[in-house]
Amino acid sequence: MRQQEFIGLQNYREVLADKFFWTSFTNTIVYTLVTVPLQMILGLFVAILVNGIKKFQVTFRVLNYLPVITSWVIASLIFRYVFNTEGLLNYFLSQVLHVTASNIRWLDSRWSGLTVAMILGIWKGIGWNMVIFLAALQQVPIDLYEAAAIDGCNGIQKFFKITLPGIKGTILFVWVMLTIGGFNVFTSIKMITGGNPAHQTDTILTWMYYKAFSTGKFGYSAAVSFIMAFTLGIMAIFQFKAMRNRDRELEEIG
Repeated sequence: MRQQEFIGLQNYREVLADKFFWTSFTNTIVYTLVTVPLQMILGLFVAILVNGIKKFQVTFRVLNYLPVITSWVIASLIFRYVFNTEGLLNYFLSQVLHVTASNIRWLDSRWSGLTVAMILGIWKGIGWNMVIFLAALQQVPIDLYEAAAIDGCNGIQKFFKITLPGIKGTILFVWVMLTIGGFNVFTSIKMITGGNPAHQTDTILTWMYYKAFSTGKFGYSAAVSFIMAFTLGIMAIFQFKAMRNRDRELEEIG
């Protein structure tokens, strides 16, 4: 039986010196920074619209939630078909609208490939955000809005003075959960780009998967997972502190 050799921090040194790891790390950060705010903003916007609808509210909820329950694999394959070089989007641009003379290789470059994955992530996340924010909005006392209307507040003032402070706990919850989800993006990248070209669209999880199951470097992959967990912990601390500072500012204003 082969004797195991303790190598200390060698895996961590190898990870931190690997340019492909830093590429995947940067891609994950960019994915999170783009998709999280847009999911929250669009989800809250849709929640406010649905909350103001008196008739067919359940229907609108279901329609907006359908992307959430759609399989990641199926949605990713559809997006790959649409944005493929010989896909549906290029067909309409070149053959129907005659906007482009040749097909655009959407999935063959780093940032355009990541953009496609980010569009999918935002589309699938809006419905989940809508449901969470809608539940929070319905807990804000209506009396506050009525009192604000009597005082002459407009819709924007009500939003910033009543709505946002009333759902600040939900905003923190959604922020943290979406950040974790952003760092765990895997299926869409794996199915749409596969990390190509040359691992330029890999994220932390897809790179970790490749190193573990394609090269057999499980120690390297374990080190990547600990680095990711540490990064998420630091970001969570920052998020909680940012929300506390925001609460203090609101209390001082109030």
